[in-house]
Amino acid sequence: MNKQQLAAKIWESANQMRSKIEANDYKDYILGFIFYKFLSDKQVQFLLQNDFDNELISKVSEADADTVKFVQDELGYFIAYDNLFSTWVNDGKDFDIAYVRDSLSAFSRPRGSNL
Repeated sequence: MNKQQLAAKIWESANQMRSKIEANDYKDYILGFIFYKFLSDKQVQFLLQNDFDNELISKVSEADADTVKFVQDELGYFIAYDNLFSTWVNDGKDFDIAYVRDSLSAFSRPRGSNL
């Protein structure tokens, strides 16, 4: 398969996924997901570089105020394990759009808030 055939296949797949959404609107969603994945991956890498292993990362939540503060002070944001992009991917076919809504809500909520 050459580059042109690959590009055509990718474009065809994108058209199928976006269904009735206009291409310009779809772009906004995809870029948002790409950015959220970047933030999630960056936090995981940061934690791995600071003596967290995969088991500890899987326990990272808003309830752990020390970890939240540490990550926020260094990265400027915090994402709980349940809201990481990689957690969504690992759920595979059980993915629900509610994950996105809940994650974005938690991401924009001020820390210490019980909303």
